[in-house]
Amino acid sequence: MGIPTLLDHVVIAGPSLDGLVAWFAERTGVTAAPGGRHPTGTANALVALTVDGARGRQYIELLGPAPDAETTPALFGIDTLTGPAIVTYAVHPDDLDATIAAARAAGADPGEAAALSRRTPDGTVLAWRLTQPRQDGVPFLIDWQDTAHPGLGELPAVELMSFTRTQPAADRARGAIAALGLPASATAPVASGPNAGYALTLRTASGTVTL
Repeated sequence: MGIPTLLDHVVIAGPSLDGLVAWFAERTGVTAAPGGRHPTGTANALVALTVDGARGRQYIELLGPAPDAETTPALFGIDTLTGPAIVTYAVHPDDLDATIAAARAAGADPGEAAALSRRTPDGTVLAWRLTQPRQDGVPFLIDWQDTAHPGLGELPAVELMSFTRTQPAADRARGAIAALGLPASATAPVASGPNAGYALTLRTASGTVTL
């Protein structure tokens, strides 16, 4: 089906968060819920993902500049975007530090795990640790620690049908993903193709849509 078993969230970024929310609602009929502001100068809105009708630990993050950001943040290339784009995704291994160590032992470096946080509209502080993407098509790793997973919160939801990746250097991406030491089904399948990009297929009330 092309649904990564350890998928945490898919990041869709754009030059305007309000514009992203409107774009997503127009295509899916679902209006993302406000998420909060990050210290990186970004803000987000969230939609939970269901699989076979069940809600789990996965969601879509719409990410754009915070309304009060003095400059457009460079995170995930937001400062270069002219419209919505699926830019990356996260997986949640059982042991973040062990996965990083195993990847380094296999000759790949997912980066250090950095601590980040954001404050929700009701004032709740969410905290997590994550690595930074180092290569196209390779997910970053996340650990929510003691924070309740956002995908299980009171969010609007849409059904996930598949999530895949296409890129010219598919073998290189597959090798880097394999070095993480996760099951092959844990991450998005990578297919060879002339253009790099993700395909996110959702089932909505009005039919199936691919972003």
